[in-house]
Amino acid sequence: MRCLVISDIHANLAAFEAVLADVAARKLQYDIVWCLGDLVGYGPDPNDVIALLQTLPHICLSGNHDWAVLGRIDLRTFNPDAAALARWTRDALTPQHLRYLQARPGSVEQGDFFLAHASPREPIWEYVIDAMVAEENFPRFTQRCCLVGHTHVPVAFIEDGGTHMVRSTMPPPGSPFTLREDARYIVNPGSVGQPRDGDPRAAYVLLDTGAMTWTPYRVAYDIARTQDKMRTNDFPVRLIARLDLGR
Repeated sequence: MRCLVISDIHANLAAFEAVLADVAARKLQYDIVWCLGDLVGYGPDPNDVIALLQTLPHICLSGNHDWAVLGRIDLRTFNPDAAALARWTRDALTPQHLRYLQARPGSVEQGDFFLAHASPREPIWEYVIDAMVAEENFPRFTQRCCLVGHTHVPVAFIEDGGTHMVRSTMPPPGSPFTLREDARYIVNPGSVGQPRDGDPRAAYVLLDTGAMTWTPYRVAYDIARTQDKMRTNDFPVRLIARLDLGR
């Protein structure tokens, strides 16, 4: 099975559309979309992003910003800008799309893969940012590979099957990365709508579960289009500016 793996769209329709257009332009074939959560928050197009995802065969998880919009997380745990956007999103979403968010699971098992927004240990809100945190999380799932988002940074953490030592790598865009049988993995596709690795281009991955290959891609999108919508809705300046920087 070939899976289009995406995460952290954050209501950025221009970025999501650019990903789908790039997939089509590259003639990449996929059977299903695996979306690792945070459909909304930060961006100006929550309804359009949910509606577009619903046109595709998909599995979608819930993320911490989705939970914030649903009132499942105390907004005092968010920074003021993120909290303000959660309130704005809650008011902007249609009842139909709110129900869609409410029905999203926190984690899903798919054969050799465990899917979570943040981590297998805390599916909604834990940042797997380094090998030490990854090492603590490997005992929390039994599958060969765990897919996570949340950090907005593409990375693969690899646990050696013999030594159980954990290291990290970052495959370059367009280069297939083989998930070996003698290792286990926690891998992150990066963010579609708000990259934070210094590269403002939208990130996505094509996963071939038969060949066990993980191929990352990046695509530029019309950042100004998203920023204009954010300004129209008086979004915080910091959130508008960061899209240019990929931070």
